[in-house]
Amino acid sequence: MTEALLRDLVIANRILARDNVVDDFGHVSARDPADPRFFWLSRSRSPELVERDDLIRFDLDGVPQDPGHRKPYLETILHARIYAARPDVGAIVHHHARAVLPFTMLPIPLRPVFHLGALIGPEVPLWDSRHEFGDTALIVDSAPMADSLARALGPRPCALLARHGAVCAEADLRRVVFTAIYMAENAALQMAALAHGTPDYLSPGEIERTRAMQFGERPLSRAWAYRSARAGFGGI
Repeated sequence: MTEALLRDLVIANRILARDNVVDDFGHVSARDPADPRFFWLSRSRSPELVERDDLIRFDLDGVPQDPGHRKPYLETILHARIYAARPDVGAIVHHHARAVLPFTMLPIPLRPVFHLGALIGPEVPLWDSRHEFGDTALIVDSAPMADSLARALGPRPCALLARHGAVCAEADLRRVVFTAIYMAENAALQMAALAHGTPDYLSPGEIERTRAMQFGERPLSRAWAYRSARAGFGGI
C-alpha cells in the first residue's frame, strides 16, 4: 500500500508541474497509510524532477526519518502542522500558481465561478503572516507560523497566503491534485469575468452538490488517468 502511494506521489508532483500549478517551487505531500503520525514529502527538489528516491518520511513535527544526504524543503513544517491539526487530511499541496496570486494581494475573495471551481469550497480564507509575525521572508518555515496557517485554514479545503501563494488540503492525493488544478483555473476565470462585471457565483447548494459529485470514483479516476497521461504516465 505504501509503495503504491509513493508512486502516486511521484505522479502527483509531475501532474502539478505539467499543469503549471507548481514550477521550480511548490510541493505536494501524502500522509503515510501505514501510520497517520507520519507523512511523505520529497527532498528539496523541483516537482517536475521528483523521483521515488527523493521521498522522505517525516513526523508531524517535520522531523525526517533517515534523510541521509537529502535536504528537506524549508517549508516541510507547513505540511507537518496541517496534518497534526487535521486528522481528516491525507494530502496537501502548497503552490504559487500565478492565476491565484492576485487574490493574495487584492481585497477580492476567491469564490467558485464554474462547476469545477466548486472544489475550492464556498470560502477561501486569506492568511497574512504580518499580523502575527511582522516582516518575514514570506515562507512558512517555523512551527508557530505553520500552526497559525493551519488555524486559518480550519476545516476548509483551501487557504490563501498573503503575497505568497496557497495551500490545498484534502482526504487523498487525487482529490488534492484535482482541487489545486481547479483552484488555479477558477482563479483565472474569476479574474477574467471580473474585468467585465460581477460574476454569477455558484450558490452554496451548488458548491456542496458539485464537490460531492466530482469527488466520486468515476470523475476522480477519469481526471487522474487524463492528467497522469499528460504527465508521461500513460496507462495509469
